[in-house]
Amino acid sequence: MNRILSENAVDFIDDSLLHSLIKNTKEDKARLRDIFDKSKAKQALSLEETAALLAIESPEGLEELYQTARDLKRSIYGNRIVLFAPLYIGNNCINNCTYCGFRSSLKDAVRKTLSDQELVAEVASLEREGHKRLILVYGEHPKYTPEFIASTVRTCYNVKVGKGEIRRVNINAAPMSVEGFRTVKESGIGTFQVFQETYHRETYAKYHPVNTVKGDYMWRLNAMDRAFEGGIDDMGIGALFGLYDWRYDVLGLISHAIHLQKTYGVGPHTISFPRIKPAFGLNLDLPYEVSDNQFKHLVATLRLSVPYTGLIMTARESAEIRDEVIEFGVSQIDAGTRLEIGGYQEKRELKQNLDREQFEVGDQRELDAVIRWLLNREFIPSFCTSCYRVGRTGEHFMEYAIPGFIGNFCTPNAMLTLTEYLEDYSSEETKQAGYKLIANELAKIKDPARREDISGKIEQIKRGKRDLLY
Repeated sequence: MNRILSENAVDFIDDSLLHSLIKNTKEDKARLRDIFDKSKAKQALSLEETAALLAIESPEGLEELYQTARDLKRSIYGNRIVLFAPLYIGNNCINNCTYCGFRSSLKDAVRKTLSDQELVAEVASLEREGHKRLILVYGEHPKYTPEFIASTVRTCYNVKVGKGEIRRVNINAAPMSVEGFRTVKESGIGTFQVFQETYHRETYAKYHPVNTVKGDYMWRLNAMDRAFEGGIDDMGIGALFGLYDWRYDVLGLISHAIHLQKTYGVGPHTISFPRIKPAFGLNLDLPYEVSDNQFKHLVATLRLSVPYTGLIMTARESAEIRDEVIEFGVSQIDAGTRLEIGGYQEKRELKQNLDREQFEVGDQRELDAVIRWLLNREFIPSFCTSCYRVGRTGEHFMEYAIPGFIGNFCTPNAMLTLTEYLEDYSSEETKQAGYKLIANELAKIKDPARREDISGKIEQIKRGKRDLLY
């Protein structure tokens, strides 16, 4: 395969620096006070400041970290949580990542790629539940070309069932050339995600054989640079925690964010931080397995280090962990998740078909139950897509998000999309809880004109109008 790295390609992971920061940074209460104040001012942190947060060990230091993360999340994004569904298009893969249920050497795995008709049926099933936002997931295989991916995106947007429609399609797929990213961008995608898995070179080589496509560390590391050159200004990065020292990969993610911000003026739109979970045929010794307390610590640290970036917590985590960690800065979660290829059309059962899944799902609650849980926690479930559709993306998004003004848009749009869900899809119990929360949120708005404007749009939705943007 002929690969051309971006002309801006650079190895921005300073291995010796990251290890030195982990080894030599100790908890310093006076320094932490300054760092917390900087975070509260919505300023991104340096690597050294991030390392200081990772070094916290005292109970009082950790509690202040968590509280600052809670306050910062609410200050920037309000109390809304964006909901989406992952939709696996195909699990054919030429890579052999030893932690993955899609790996090529796993001969017992059932390989499948959705046909156009099956994809339409999957999207229709999701729309009937109330979903408006999808992330399409693909294995790395020659058949999943940029043209193929673009075609599946267009198919998703064209499916309309009743009052349902998909308004935002994100992508999680293999790194591409600049031209490949441009082709996918033209199909109308939102965010393109590429996870580095681990930023530690030696560990990366251990889990990603060099004779596979994914074995090229630098090709993957510079994927988002090429994406930006291909016109994609909404970029999602992530690490798979448990492959190496969790502190190193947090610093790797922050190094990546700093590189993108410095080079392009646009940091990552989202950061994901999944932990390794059991997968079909998986039998790994994981000396770096991340505990629940370490998981809480890393989420809160990410929130303070990149205040403008959305944090995605997936359904890999159990309902109990999600209930605890969601307070520490999470802004997006998936709900009603099925990972089997074609799984949304099938009857939902607690027993999963692991031979068709990349990993086990921890939180198996249906969408309505997740929405009711969020409402009871006084979060506003949101299906909002307004920023992407009115041009608040990339650098323009950062202009709003970095100073924290995005909350002025997020909360109203969250209420509008929640109203749509309550009118069209929800159970009666969820509907009652939803309108109670909306009333409370409206009462918090001090500007009478703004409150009246939002209330008016809510009434329009109740009378049948849809897709009102604020």
